[in-house]
Amino acid sequence: MGGDNGMILLVLSRLGEALHALLTKAADVFLSPGSVFWAPTLLSALLIAVGCLAATRIRRGRRVRPAALLRALFPRRILRGASSKADLGLLLFNTFPAGALVGWMLVSTNQVSRQATSLLGWALGPSAAIPLRPDVLGIVVTVTLFLAYELAYWLDHYLSHKVPFLWEFHKVHHTAQVLTPLTIFRVHPVDSLVFANIIALVVGATGGTLQYVFGASAAPFALSGTNVILLAFFCVTLHLQHSHLWISFTGALGRILLSPAHHQIHHSADPLHFNTNLGCCLSVFDWLFGTLHMPAARREPLAFGAATRTGASPHSVSGTLITPFTECLARLPALRRPQAQTSA
Repeated sequence: MGGDNGMILLVLSRLGEALHALLTKAADVFLSPGSVFWAPTLLSALLIAVGCLAATRIRRGRRVRPAALLRALFPRRILRGASSKADLGLLLFNTFPAGALVGWMLVSTNQVSRQATSLLGWALGPSAAIPLRPDVLGIVVTVTLFLAYELAYWLDHYLSHKVPFLWEFHKVHHTAQVLTPLTIFRVHPVDSLVFANIIALVVGATGGTLQYVFGASAAPFALSGTNVILLAFFCVTLHLQHSHLWISFTGALGRILLSPAHHQIHHSADPLHFNTNLGCCLSVFDWLFGTLHMPAARREPLAFGAATRTGASPHSVSGTLITPFTECLARLPALRRPQAQTSA
């Protein structure tokens, strides 16, 4: 009997430890200032969405009623659909087990930065650090590293759409048939792995160059390790990119900033929109490299989703996690020649 009680206590202890780890990780997702899902950024996006919907109703001469706004913000057809349920499942998978599975394969941004500084010192000699006031240096480094992140994001996204092997894993994100803020987590772990390493290489090399030019004090303004400019975009546009709200930047502004409508066009199943609007916060690299598709001021009718060749449900566990591997194998004979994306 004593042995049985000891086993029960051990099991309960292990369950308690696992629950504590899960709650800690969940708290990091919503309460850590560096998290993409930090609660204040979600609240900010919600307030912007409410303001845009209210302004539209007022402009059309309609009353602003809380119940109507609530229905418009959270339509049942989106919340109860299989696509949204798959987004939630991938949020849980990518937040908890996937991170442990692929974490050891990630390149360290700091390590790349140190190697870049050392390489420049070896090639060009010791750094004669350019003196700048601390506030000016902080601004220069923050802006430069943000632009490096944007360029790396565009490059990863371009390769994910153009290289057949990478597309099969990135396509999981494009199988979403409705867009919600949770769709940002609808990614295959292999896609996340490639993305994180490209970001680390580009941002790390840029950071190392900045430290060589300006000295070891060259550090960005950041909150919990997240560049404050990127954090500002979390508050204003990024959560609304995966949504059903049409907020469009046009003209000169639309060539610089990526609006939610830009990204919704990126998800479009219309071949006219394939491989366009590949940026994260800025559209300037799309403009420079010819991948910009400017949205209209008024809502465009868009359908979302990308089909799988195996016929598996894009919202099932096998469809989101296993099918990309089987479709990669099916592509092997075709990898001898370059191919472009053939679906959204």
